[in-house]
Amino acid sequence: MDAANRIPFTKEMKKNYTILAPNMANIHFSLIQNIFRQAGYNVELLHNDGRAIVDEGLKYVHNDTCYPALLVIGQMIDAIESGRYDPHKIALLITQTGGGCRASNYIHLLRKALQKAGYEYIPVISLNLSGLEKNPGFKLTVPIVLRLLSALIYGDQLMLLRNQVKPYERHPGDADALTDKWVQKLSRMFRRGSGVSLATLRRYMPRITKSFAAIPMDKSPKTKVGVVGEIYVKYAPVANNNLEDFLYTQGCETMVPGLLGFMLFKTDNRLEDIRLYGGKRIKKVLVKALMGYMTRIESTLIDAVRAYGDFTAPMPYARLKELIAPVIGYGCKMGEGWLLTAEMMELIEHGYKNIVCTQPFGCLPNHIVGKGMIRRLREIYPDSNIVPIDYDPGATRVNQENRIKLMLAVAREKA
Repeated sequence: MDAANRIPFTKEMKKNYTILAPNMANIHFSLIQNIFRQAGYNVELLHNDGRAIVDEGLKYVHNDTCYPALLVIGQMIDAIESGRYDPHKIALLITQTGGGCRASNYIHLLRKALQKAGYEYIPVISLNLSGLEKNPGFKLTVPIVLRLLSALIYGDQLMLLRNQVKPYERHPGDADALTDKWVQKLSRMFRRGSGVSLATLRRYMPRITKSFAAIPMDKSPKTKVGVVGEIYVKYAPVANNNLEDFLYTQGCETMVPGLLGFMLFKTDNRLEDIRLYGGKRIKKVLVKALMGYMTRIESTLIDAVRAYGDFTAPMPYARLKELIAPVIGYGCKMGEGWLLTAEMMELIEHGYKNIVCTQPFGCLPNHIVGKGMIRRLREIYPDSNIVPIDYDPGATRVNQENRIKLMLAVAREKA
């Protein structure tokens, strides 16, 4: 379905339609769901999983298309056909970046799949900041955008602290319970219109760290493992077969780089484009201002994580650029681009020398900056222990977990 005959999401639909959206990072997206609900949109995150999703995706998406597209579209159609929803009272929400990654085309693949499945009347909403598509009943206002950005920052902090506390907690469940408590508290703050200013971030984020530092812990030795890869497969449990939970059961402490670094990377890419190809001065000024604001938020996050306890804080984005400079060019920016390689370097420098690199089928950029850079990283960091794991319709969970177990066995031999 092309732009001329797409079904728009109207103001009338906002009143009584349920908007289904794929889940990715549980903590971040729980906050985002609450923000949209407070704005009057009945957004529901999808948590259906299992082989049925893959099978649905294979029906409607070419198997040469990247695995995340197959999963997202399969999950949405599986939800439509589950009987839980009235197909005539739902809309689908999906992000659209507008960049060179094929993720920009998911929305068109989804509409094509809906048409093939007989659901062409279901509206598909594009969540984007580039003005690619507009819907009368769905608008990203400035207050919503600021809350969404704040949700990403708080989500990064909560994810980071939870992962560093959970393997050591004396009372199982403390870290998860505290995370849920903060998600609810922050959601109430957003409802009141607070929690988004830089001053509020600087006031509340150290409190979050202090609360996690107060959880009773037993710091027995754990194998430290980092997780990188294509953004959806790295975070989404449905895509990586609950990788973080599996690593937890194997006696590991897991470090997953946050979303703020990715947002800084995407913003910085606009400046790199201007530097390489030129552009309007006003665009450069605006992007620089946004970059400066996000850098201040990043400093707030780092300072807050370091305020209490002995937590490992994210590396500043500027330092990541310094690390990667001798290894790969800044112009390598499709998908996760050079940032993925830089994240592996960051993890190694922080002591997470054992890394799972999640490789979704069909993601060419990820294979270049992920698996393709492992040999170079081993030259720089001889003690690094990196394993690329393929995630695709034909890969079995047993095979994936066995390969990770082999990586962990090597890590324990070196310990």
